[in-house]
Amino acid sequence: MTVPTTQSRKADHIRICLESDVQCRQTTNGLEKYRFTHCCLPELDYQEIDISTSFLDKQVLAPLLISSMTGGTPQAGIINSRLAQVAQHYKLAMGVGSQRVAVEKPEVADTFAVRKYAPDVLLFANLGAVQLNYDYGLDQCLRVIDILEADALILHLNPLQECIQPRGDKNFKGILDKIANLCSKIAIPVIAKEVGNGISAVMAEKLIAAGVKAIDVAGAGGTSWAKVESERAENALQRRLGRTFADWGLPTAECITSIRSVAPDVPLIASGGLRHGLDVAKAIALGADIGGLAMPFLKAAADSETALFELAQVLIAEIKTVLFCTGNATLENLKHGDSLQRIE
Repeated sequence: MTVPTTQSRKADHIRICLESDVQCRQTTNGLEKYRFTHCCLPELDYQEIDISTSFLDKQVLAPLLISSMTGGTPQAGIINSRLAQVAQHYKLAMGVGSQRVAVEKPEVADTFAVRKYAPDVLLFANLGAVQLNYDYGLDQCLRVIDILEADALILHLNPLQECIQPRGDKNFKGILDKIANLCSKIAIPVIAKEVGNGISAVMAEKLIAAGVKAIDVAGAGGTSWAKVESERAENALQRRLGRTFADWGLPTAECITSIRSVAPDVPLIASGGLRHGLDVAKAIALGADIGGLAMPFLKAAADSETALFELAQVLIAEIKTVLFCTGNATLENLKHGDSLQRIE
């Protein structure tokens, strides 16, 4: 059997996400448990509503992150260039997929190098934290940061995915200390991100104590990477594991509220099953600073540049509509008000 390369795995991931049903089904993002109180008389001019915010000391015109998805293949390069152009146009934040493939094969680094399309956008480089146990260190982190000219480095945490993935890297022992060492040596902020199973308050506290500057909860309720890897399974055991753990994880809403209860000031990204601007607004009202979406942006980017720009327009309109119809002129008003109610 030919051993798949990191590059071929990235191609598989795009294909499976676009063609197969890999969404959580039993576990939701938890946001459906909340409802905004409608304000029939907002006393606002819609044109004056401000949804801009600051994240990691950089301004974004809408509280949206194009979440980490892909890179390393020709198709991924096209997708990333399109995503970067829409990020630049609307001044959104953007992350790229794991850049391990660019370390292994420098010739594909250009599929990640989107700064030329997005000269003043908040950009996040990305590596798997587990690679710190597999001969990766400061040099490799600096390399992926340089490729992107990144404003921050995401270290993604994916123990479940590694358990199911063929030949997954499953030695996570001692990584927290290595993250702390890396944070002490790196000049830009480090963001800890799950990949769809969530970060608990307890783990967030440990990561923050280690020097991580921001958290992306990436909770359950959206794309299930257990399902994705089950689709790539090479044997019955891997296929069964992926199906058993298809809905594993902490719902996104639960991650936001629990982390905010112990870390009121940490920059917080809500991702994991967010599918429209109403979800983003709910996440912000619960305490997140920005909302990250991956699957909707991936599908639009794979379709066309037009579809991608239309998606960004509607997400922005949805967020502004929430503010208008709750009587909130700014995101800060929304976050610190009482418009959002739990309904169960």
